[in-house]
Amino acid sequence: MTILCATCGVETAEPLPAETCRICEDERQWVPLHGQVWTSVEEQVAGGMHIDIVELEPDSWALTSDPAAGIGQRSILVQTERGNLLWDPLGTITDDAVEQVRELGGLAFVAASHPHMFGVQCAWADALDATVLVNRRDASWVVRPHDRIRLWDGEVDLLPGVRLIRFGGHFPGAAVALWERGSDGEGSLLAGDTMQPKPDRESVGFMRSYPNNIPLSAGVVQRLAKQAAGLRFRRVYGNIGGQVIEDGPAAIAHSAQRHIDWVTGVHDALT
Repeated sequence: MTILCATCGVETAEPLPAETCRICEDERQWVPLHGQVWTSVEEQVAGGMHIDIVELEPDSWALTSDPAAGIGQRSILVQTERGNLLWDPLGTITDDAVEQVRELGGLAFVAASHPHMFGVQCAWADALDATVLVNRRDASWVVRPHDRIRLWDGEVDLLPGVRLIRFGGHFPGAAVALWERGSDGEGSLLAGDTMQPKPDRESVGFMRSYPNNIPLSAGVVQRLAKQAAGLRFRRVYGNIGGQVIEDGPAAIAHSAQRHIDWVTGVHDALT
């Protein structure tokens, strides 16, 4: 049985979970008013939950659960000739989805942009004989230890044209996946919440906590924007369905300067 937090969708150790989810207790997340609720993949499936898999662009697929599991992220599957990456794994898994992923080439690696997106990462890895990658700086947030987990840091050339890069910010190990062959060869940045694409499709957010509205400092945002400016990409994909920006570099640069101006008081006269 795969036990997970019903609020964040992150799998936890068996057989008895803690009184509350450690990830949700943190100031970046939240525990529901009615208290902690634990569930299981088996309970989700019995209740009718299923996973839809649709093409985002050639060699890239979006996985979403219906109804939404946990935070409700979408996963992104990137295909390469030497294996596939599942990015920001869902907080659920089904036999049908496993078979569809197997038909798409299976999985070599499972990786998350940050701990809120761990989902049922080990369940996916077990089902498809993959390795789970966790950034070393966020290893303390793993609440289901597993022998498939490997730690990484800095930058890792994971698969042909796919690189993991630590940015920090939202979490110390917050990362992006740079898919060099995405966006018609111009590069796609799978950003998670490291730089969260917004509904206007022209800006991103930089936050310590998105639900609790805790901003990052001007210095940290400047650092993140500078790091992004050194990469080659066009689109930015977020971890929620519909989060995509076509001109990613311009959006990140503009959004970073806007954030810095507001937190340093440049626009105080407007308040």
